[in-house]
Amino acid sequence: MKTRRFRFASLLAVGCASLSAQDAASAHWPQFRGANGSGLAAGAMPPTKIGPAEGVVWSVEVPWSPSSPCVWGERIFVTTFAEPNLEVRCYERATGTLRWTRAFTPEHVEEFHRSDGSPAASTPATDGQRVVSYFGSLGLVCHDFEGKELWRRPLPAAESYGQYGSGASPIIVGRTVVLNRDQYRYSSLLALDLASGALLWETPRPEAGGSFGSPAHWRNNGVDEIVLGASARLKGYDLRTGVERWVVEGITGLVCTTPVIAGDRLIFGGWSNAVADSAVPPWDQFLKTYNKNGDDEVTPDEIPIERRDYWRGVDANRDGKYTKEDWEIRKARNARAANLLIAVTPGGTGDISDSHVAWKYRQGLPYVPSPLFYDGRIYFVRDGGLMSSLDPQTGEPHYTQERVTGALGNYYASPVAADGRIYLASLLGKLTVVKAGGDKPEILHQADFGERILATPAIVGERLYLRTTTKLWAFGR
Repeated sequence: MKTRRFRFASLLAVGCASLSAQDAASAHWPQFRGANGSGLAAGAMPPTKIGPAEGVVWSVEVPWSPSSPCVWGERIFVTTFAEPNLEVRCYERATGTLRWTRAFTPEHVEEFHRSDGSPAASTPATDGQRVVSYFGSLGLVCHDFEGKELWRRPLPAAESYGQYGSGASPIIVGRTVVLNRDQYRYSSLLALDLASGALLWETPRPEAGGSFGSPAHWRNNGVDEIVLGASARLKGYDLRTGVERWVVEGITGLVCTTPVIAGDRLIFGGWSNAVADSAVPPWDQFLKTYNKNGDDEVTPDEIPIERRDYWRGVDANRDGKYTKEDWEIRKARNARAANLLIAVTPGGTGDISDSHVAWKYRQGLPYVPSPLFYDGRIYFVRDGGLMSSLDPQTGEPHYTQERVTGALGNYYASPVAADGRIYLASLLGKLTVVKAGGDKPEILHQADFGERILATPAIVGERLYLRTTTKLWAFGR
C-alpha cells in the first residue's frame, strides 16, 4: 500500500522550480548534469582547449568513484568510496582545496561492479544551502555547506539489478528531494522534505526490476511531474502526491538514461541488450563458451575473473549460477521492450503510448549517456563514438551515427553543452569538443587524459570541471 504522509507546505515552492528557476540555476551546476539534468549551462563560456596540459586551473587527487561534480557558488561537492568509507567531500572551486570530508562506514556495502561501478556512484544535489547525497548502502544524508549533518534517511542496502550497484542520483525540486530506488525487488520512487528529511510519499514500482537513470522534473500542462523509466515503461508521477498520471509502454528494457525537456516536450531514449542487437549470446553459445565440466549450468568460477562482474547481471533468478532458466526469464522480461528514442507531448493521462508519443527513432541509441537538447536540436552519442542529431519536432535526423574520429570505445558520461559547443567524454579517457549544429560533428578539439572517464563534466561560468579515475580537474580560459 502506498505510504502518503503529505507535507503540503514543503511543496509550495514547486511552481517556482520550472523554467525560470532552471535559468537561474544555470549559474550553478546543482545536480547530476546540471539544472534539471539538462546538461546545459546557459551563458557559460568554458574553454575549448581542454586537456592534461591545456587550460588547467588546478587538479587534485580524488578517490575513485563515477559520480559527477555538483557545483554551487565557491563549493564543489562529490561523493567517493575510500574503502571502507563512503564519503561526501567539499572542495574550494577556486583552488581545489579540500574544505571538508564526511565519512560513513555502512554495516553492509551493496554489491557493485568493481571496474565500472562504485557504492558512491550517485551525484549530490543542492539548493544552495543544503547538499543531499545518496548511497545505496546507506540511504540519504543532508549537510549544510560547512559539513554539518542536518538529517539522515536510512534505507536498506540496495539490491541493484545485476548487482551492478546503484546509479541514480537524487534531484531537488523546490523544497522536495526525489529519489529513484528501483532495485531487483522492492522498487519505489520516494519524495522527502528537503528541510527535515521527512517522508512525503513513497510510490511502489513493482514492475520496475531495476534501473539506473535519475528522474526528471517536467511541468506538464501546469502539473509538476516526476518522470522515470524502467523495465520497458516510462511513467509520469504527480510531484505533489506521488500518484501515477501516465505511462508509455514499450521503451528500453534496462534503463540507464535520464529524460530531458525539449520545449514543451519530454525526450527519452536509450538502448539495452534486450532485442535483436543484444550483446548477450544465445544460451547454447554461452554454455559452450564457459561450461568446463560438461553439465547443463555455468558457475561463476568457470568464467574468467575479468568477466565475472559483467556476466553477473544475467543471473536473472539470483541463484548464484547460470542456467537456461535465466535466459527464459530474460526473454519474457524483454518481450515488451524496444530500443528507441521518443518525444512525449504534454497533456496526456493514463496509457498514452499511442496518443501522446509524437515520434519514435530507433538508430544509434545510447546505452548509458542521456540525450542532450541544445539550440533546437537533440544530440546523443552511443558506444563506438557514434554521434547523432535529430529535430525535436519531427524526429528527423540532421545526421546519424557519425563517427567521432579519434574517440572510439564506450561512453558512460553524458554530453553537456555551452557557448555553441558540445563536450563528450569517452570511457577510455578521450575528451572531444564538438561544434553544435551542422550536418555532421565538427571536432574543435580533442585530448587524451590517459585514464578512464565515467563522470559527466560540470560547467559553471568560464570553468569546466571533470572527474577522471584519479583526479578532479578544473579548466578555464
